[in-house]
Amino acid sequence: MDTFDLLLTGGHLIDPAQGRDGLFDVAITAGRIAAVLPAGTPATAKAHMDVRGQLVIPGMIDTHGHVFQHVTGRFGLEADLCGVHSGVTTLIDQGGPSCMTLPAFREYVVNAKQSRVFAYLSAYLVGGMEGHYYPSLYKPDCLDVAATVKAALANTDIVKGFKAHAELGGFARWGIDVMRQSADIARQAKMPLYIHFGQLWPLPETGTNGVDPDTILADVVPLLKEGDILAHPFTRHPGGFVDRSGQVHGIVREALARGLKIDVGHGSHFSYRMARIALDAGIVPHTLGADMHGYNTAVPAPAGTPDQHSDTEHMFFGKQRFSLASAMTAMLALGLPLEHVVRMVTCNVVDIFGLPKDLGTLAVGNPADVSVLHDERGRWALKDNEGTQLVGERLLRPAFCLRDGRRFEADASILPVVQAA
Repeated sequence: MDTFDLLLTGGHLIDPAQGRDGLFDVAITAGRIAAVLPAGTPATAKAHMDVRGQLVIPGMIDTHGHVFQHVTGRFGLEADLCGVHSGVTTLIDQGGPSCMTLPAFREYVVNAKQSRVFAYLSAYLVGGMEGHYYPSLYKPDCLDVAATVKAALANTDIVKGFKAHAELGGFARWGIDVMRQSADIARQAKMPLYIHFGQLWPLPETGTNGVDPDTILADVVPLLKEGDILAHPFTRHPGGFVDRSGQVHGIVREALARGLKIDVGHGSHFSYRMARIALDAGIVPHTLGADMHGYNTAVPAPAGTPDQHSDTEHMFFGKQRFSLASAMTAMLALGLPLEHVVRMVTCNVVDIFGLPKDLGTLAVGNPADVSVLHDERGRWALKDNEGTQLVGERLLRPAFCLRDGRRFEADASILPVVQAA
């Protein structure tokens, strides 16, 4: 009988890619999955972890992180805070680095942190510096198509796609040209484009300049290709999936039929009201990201940065604690099945976002990236930034994770304490 390095015993394993949903023991040797055994199968190991009563899933992948700390000012969080110390083994930074700052991102985030980190490269030269605080940095003159494509193709081990914004503040200033350039970047590089929908920047002094937010989706989708990703389907801001009459835009179904994908990108603009409308219309997202950043998460701003973000609408009633597991709990409260929610943070991400195929599933030989969650029953008050409250009857909380077989406790300061209903 083989002696494994580590054995996780008695947990409820859900691994959609392998078709597993039940009680299994997970054996690890040399940082890789050595075996997945029916619970109680005789086995010897140098160390044991008893995870009875807990949910064991492939290492969670957050599709929407902002973790270019320091370089992006108040916006970027420390990667391991919302990564391994929040039970998440892999992060995809959405638009933090650009073609100019990608070497720094590799050195100070990808190489320096314990979490696995990939990038969706910003279409803008400025990247994600200070988030959306200075809209003038995101105009058409602030893109370089050739340079961005070149940077991505020279760094395909960490760059898996691109990030751009299709939203009212930008369209009112510059029209659709930024999106044309962004789509061109993704097409030339043959990588996915991840598009933010829902108003982000404040309007210019001249207002919308004739732009109807309900036309943005219909204008942008024809520019996109199969595999591109529409983000924030449940946003409460104008220009999202739900029009001003409370109906889902017909173009969303057309986009899905053409092979485009949908990522929740939870964040502080997430709305239970909008989610209910979209889900009832049959619009079910494929993947899930937390979209935490320095404007909506309870972390101190770096010294010397402006005191207050001007658009407090994008904050969680001030600043709150949050995690990817919190976003999963929200999906469960909305009625999505647990197996689908697990897919949204594991194998679906690998398939849609172009990550290495040995992530997102606990197949033998894969890296031992494992997330272990408390799976609690009760009644919890879940509130969005509009003040809408749902009562959730199932709460997921990260306990710990293994990244390449190394254990990290879920002890991040940003993890929430959910109130009983």
